[in-house]
Amino acid sequence: MKDKPTAPVVTAAAEWGDVELLFGMRGEPSRCWCRYFALTGPEYLALDPAGRKEQLKGKFDGGTPSPGVLAYRDGEPVGWCAVEPRTCYPRVLRSQVLRLAETDPEQVPPEAKAGPAGVWSVTCFVVAAGHRRSGVAPALLQAAVEHARIHGAAVVEGYPVDPALRPKAGAADLYHGTLKLFLNAGFKVASTAVPGRAVVRLDLGTTG
Repeated sequence: MKDKPTAPVVTAAAEWGDVELLFGMRGEPSRCWCRYFALTGPEYLALDPAGRKEQLKGKFDGGTPSPGVLAYRDGEPVGWCAVEPRTCYPRVLRSQVLRLAETDPEQVPPEAKAGPAGVWSVTCFVVAAGHRRSGVAPALLQAAVEHARIHGAAVVEGYPVDPALRPKAGAADLYHGTLKLFLNAGFKVASTAVPGRAVVRLDLGTTG
């Protein structure tokens, strides 16, 4: 077994050239380009990987905050986390996970307090092979929260997998992040209406 990387992790708002380098030419990131939640089902299927790549690239040219953050080791991009206002993610807004959470009578929808633009979503993690389980994902989540805070978020939301309830969850599910990852970062569970898929939230008005 190879030793885990020991160089420190540095994070920053994502820049397109480094996102393109990280996602590369192979694997699911190079096919999806983190557009699954940012497009409706028909819109996603209508684009090939090159079209999805161009759609993500356009997010860096529109005068809006970067759509995510990157992690670096020794100057090389080794991780990505997508974070934007929840209104940028139509598939999140229509998802069963969120719809069931919003109909829970015990829950007050965060937009009732923060307004729609004040709720930001963490939707996707990409960590390069050889750098997993070495502190990249926690660093990315911390950076994503700070990125959202700087740009006016009042609440940050995530939709992680609970491997204890979904022990067979693979990479196709774990790109959401794990429940433990979010809980360790101070997020609170808002809903477990879908077994194994939580909705978690961090109220930035109550964090230091």
